[in-house]
Amino acid sequence: MQYAGITSLISFKYFISIDIVKKLKQWSQSAGSIFLIKNVTSETLCKNTELGSENIKKISVHVPKHLRPLSDEQFGHYLAGLIDGDGHFSTQQQLVIVFSSEDVALAYYIKERLGYGSVKKVKNKNAYLFIISSKDGMMKVLNLINGKLRNLSRFNQVINNVLTNSKYIYENLIFRINDTNYYDNHYIAGFSDADASFQIKVISKKNRNKPEIRLNYQIDQKYKDILTLIQEKFGGNICYRKNQDTYYYGSTSFGSAKEVINYFDTYHLQSSKHINYLKWRKAYIIIQSKGHLTDLGIKKIMNLKNSMKKLSIR
Repeated sequence: MQYAGITSLISFKYFISIDIVKKLKQWSQSAGSIFLIKNVTSETLCKNTELGSENIKKISVHVPKHLRPLSDEQFGHYLAGLIDGDGHFSTQQQLVIVFSSEDVALAYYIKERLGYGSVKKVKNKNAYLFIISSKDGMMKVLNLINGKLRNLSRFNQVINNVLTNSKYIYENLIFRINDTNYYDNHYIAGFSDADASFQIKVISKKNRNKPEIRLNYQIDQKYKDILTLIQEKFGGNICYRKNQDTYYYGSTSFGSAKEVINYFDTYHLQSSKHINYLKWRKAYIIIQSKGHLTDLGIKKIMNLKNSMKKLSIR
């Protein structure tokens, strides 16, 4: 990739580093607790639409075959979700998406699928950048994600940083944002590959012989607009962390977990998070047969929890 100059290179790397640090702070907070009520303002006290803590509905024990998004339409939804979560359109008319080192294969898959871009290691970080700089590559991306982005900030970056540039101004592309609540596509899969985590919580309580098991699907964001739409689909909670000025979505009821599984069994994760999802799903299967009420079942769930990948420090 060619940069305009040393100043642009330094500012670009600084921006990426700051963005990664902010994300790591969010991750470390989300790993520590599910509901931090003491950090929630009176204005935003965990909006809850859980689907019932004991609503344990059956799912198939058979895992669907893992597939890539087959059509360009579905790949566009996936890519839009990935960009909304971990990408940005820079003032240098570049698309940049951040990947952890575990997911460098996903970065190369995106490159191969698009036929454009480059993959770069971030110096002294456990991260890679997928970068598109060419006009042809950018136009292919914009046509794929047109009408599919939901993050207003990313949408404004396309309008202000790309389409107003003289290189693109004559393309006459009418770029639209997706403001619907329709999610029967790969968008949440892409968004989750960027920003979600699957957590198994084992909570011991003094008044119970057996620990309480919670299956939490969690996403952290600066703004809650997209989280609200995801909450409408899966149920769950949206909470606010005052000390970080961020929102986080979590679904801890078994009813919501069933909805999450229904989605990800159809629209598959493409990152290393897919492995954690499968272990999370196995925990649900143990729960649906009431195994979480036995010592053996709890041991199996604990083994799944302990074997789940921890988030990398980028």
